[in-house]
Amino acid sequence: MSTFSVNGREVTVDRNQKLISYLRDTLRLTSVKNGCSEGACGTCMVLIDGKATKACVQQTDKLAGKCIVTVEGLSPREQDVYAYAFAISGAVQCGFCTPGMVISAKGLIDQNPDPTRADVKEAIKNNICRCTGYKKIEEAVLLSAKLFRENTEVPKTELPGAVGDSIKRIEVSDKTLGNAIYADDLRLPGMLFGSAVRSEYPRARVISIDAASAKAVPGVVAVFTAEDVPGAKKIGHLVQDYDVMIPVVGITHFLGDAIALVVAETQEALEAGKAAVKVEYEPLTPILSANDARKEGFELVHLDRTDNLLSFQSVKRGNAEKVIQASAHVVTNRYSVPFTDHAFLEPECAVAEVEGDVVHVYSGDQGIYQTRRECSALLGLPAEQVRVTAMIVGGGFGGKEDMSVQHHAALASYLLKRPVKVRFTRAESLQVHPKRHAMEMEFTTACDESGKLTAMRARIIADSGAYASLGGPVLQRACTHAAGPYNYQNVDIEGYAYYTNNPPGGAFRGFGVTQSCFATECNINQLAELVGMTPFEFRYKNAIRPGQILPNGQIADETTALVETLDAVRPILERNPKAGIACALKNSGLGVGVPDVGRCRIEILDGKLHLHSSAACIGQGMGTVQTQFVQEITGLPLEQIVYDVPDTANAPNAGNTTASRQTLFTGEATVRAAKLVKAALLEAGSLYALEGRSFLGEYEGKTDAMGSEKPNPVSHIAYGYATHVVELDGEGRISCVTAAHDVGQAVNPISLEGQIEGGVVMSLGYALTEDFPLENGKPLRKFGTLGLFKANMTPDIRPIIVGKAKKDDLACGAKGVGEICSIPTAPAVQLAYYHRDGVFRTKLPLENTIYSKK
Repeated sequence: MSTFSVNGREVTVDRNQKLISYLRDTLRLTSVKNGCSEGACGTCMVLIDGKATKACVQQTDKLAGKCIVTVEGLSPREQDVYAYAFAISGAVQCGFCTPGMVISAKGLIDQNPDPTRADVKEAIKNNICRCTGYKKIEEAVLLSAKLFRENTEVPKTELPGAVGDSIKRIEVSDKTLGNAIYADDLRLPGMLFGSAVRSEYPRARVISIDAASAKAVPGVVAVFTAEDVPGAKKIGHLVQDYDVMIPVVGITHFLGDAIALVVAETQEALEAGKAAVKVEYEPLTPILSANDARKEGFELVHLDRTDNLLSFQSVKRGNAEKVIQASAHVVTNRYSVPFTDHAFLEPECAVAEVEGDVVHVYSGDQGIYQTRRECSALLGLPAEQVRVTAMIVGGGFGGKEDMSVQHHAALASYLLKRPVKVRFTRAESLQVHPKRHAMEMEFTTACDESGKLTAMRARIIADSGAYASLGGPVLQRACTHAAGPYNYQNVDIEGYAYYTNNPPGGAFRGFGVTQSCFATECNINQLAELVGMTPFEFRYKNAIRPGQILPNGQIADETTALVETLDAVRPILERNPKAGIACALKNSGLGVGVPDVGRCRIEILDGKLHLHSSAACIGQGMGTVQTQFVQEITGLPLEQIVYDVPDTANAPNAGNTTASRQTLFTGEATVRAAKLVKAALLEAGSLYALEGRSFLGEYEGKTDAMGSEKPNPVSHIAYGYATHVVELDGEGRISCVTAAHDVGQAVNPISLEGQIEGGVVMSLGYALTEDFPLENGKPLRKFGTLGLFKANMTPDIRPIIVGKAKKDDLACGAKGVGEICSIPTAPAVQLAYYHRDGVFRTKLPLENTIYSKK
């Protein structure tokens, strides 16, 4: 028993427990987020006697007499200041880390009213943010301190909200103050808790499953196995190869495979029940590398296939082999890049309940219609009998496109007719959800005597892990972008993705281009050296320009602004020739002939425009972007434009948030719907005359399939371009990254800058510190040892926004930036270190730098 105060109220806790559990589950203080329960992420930060402390490592019995403060306990003045400062600074994206950041900020400012940026970095170094890159959070803390110090009133002025205005995000106050509802914040009456018993072996035959002891555990309601699945036993995003649960006599594919689903009244009973399930296995030899998987006669990961090859992709134009042989300069290198984890701050969580004959799923994922499709398949129900409502998403980066917990929550709720929550622990999240693909790559690049690129050849081998996920399309993007954003047409690119018994590889910010860009940009640096040109000069000479032909045959359109990004960083390279530089391009939209449609429906209710679309906001600010498009077209004030939560009950299908597509595709659909509203409003005279009417906007991007016979196929609707420059200090630490991006038209510049800053920091980790090593298919890292950059490690990041698009272009001229901001950073870092020590590194994370683990 322990007595202490929480937000000024005295409480007594009879049973010792983690403080985070007491605050969240008993007091329902949901600003305290559960990001890891390992003391590693900082999302559960609270003040204990004025010191910022992680609630997940505190036991209530140790807190007698202590004073605990959460964001809910801040004074109205404090809440106003922090909400304003974090909003106006652009410091909030997915928002899952934000209340913890506010607590650390308060802990600092209460002790030091006039902190420096270095003080702020030190204060928030134990708070991980995966979205923002920290810079704008630091600026928010400094602004908060200034407002408190000078006793300044919070300004009330707002920008109109048109395209190009840096307005506050629509949900920013709720996220900052802990009022935004994520899936794990839901508490439904009579709710049960579910979790899967997972395989003990990466590859083994399940001989038997004995759930008798588990069912006898007090509080355990049910134990389900594959036999209880009423519909499809296998589901999947594109390929239906993902086992809902492994049946008896079935063979496991990786350690994340579910064997049984336990459902209980409490978390304690759930864990006891899982421990009591007895599974007998016949261990089999696992396939733990793509090289093993491709060996003739080797074991099969999936017995219904004839080999382990998931996908083969090829891009061939011209006669690369002949041109390479005739070229003046040729370089060939082999590159190795690892699995890496998305490390979004919010572990996967879903809640499901039965409403009449409909199963209603509440989920924080990247596509409500994809979730509906797969859940209805496993339940054996028509799609209209599964409803999916989006919750606030605590980061995704591609890692929440697949089924993780949604399908198990839906299954358990359907079978038991009670609400069920299924939530991953951080260890489960690391084990189960798909990773960025590990790839082995051999790249040959050639140029003539003057430094003009002539041809390239690439062979890419990807470890796609246990299931297909999006391994095929990821490999495809790695291949289609492998030649870089340059003007030459002799390419011979082949990619192979193999099933193994490792965790699956899937979508991850950059979608395969992050890997192949590293290889091609590094090769280009060696060519520049052979020719006697600087890396900048070589890129400027070869950079794609409007009207020229990309290596895939597509003609670059008039908005192409790669040269402008190079011009933007030219002064840096002239001042510091030893800085690292790299360029990249990235598509907006699925492309390559795949059907791709954005949709938005605007409904007039009570004199306001309600925006309905399934487009998931995973931190990029999709709702704010749609709102700004509508304001731009209609001229109506922001208070008359309402963004409604994506829900399959009323939102049209706008596809998944993936491939940097939503701003362009659903953005253009929103523009079209807004134009219909504007025309109707001009005719009707007032919004109230349009009460109850709906206006549907659709945009379908037409592209050509891979291997098209057209001389200049349209591979993608749009491309963004970027140049990153990395500078080192005298000790070999990164002092500054300048990121120049062709974004077409910036919809919300401060939000856009935050995306770029966050993408750069994520890729600094990819370049220098992040890894995901496996031993017999088992991850060896915890969240705290993934190598994520912290605020006190992060250099100055300077985004430069360029673009030649116009507001009357598609989606008001906007292109996606969510992925490309992470692509060129790693090769730019590699070049900076090559200039420093002369070592040409071909493996990530880069070895023997000041950031390397000793």
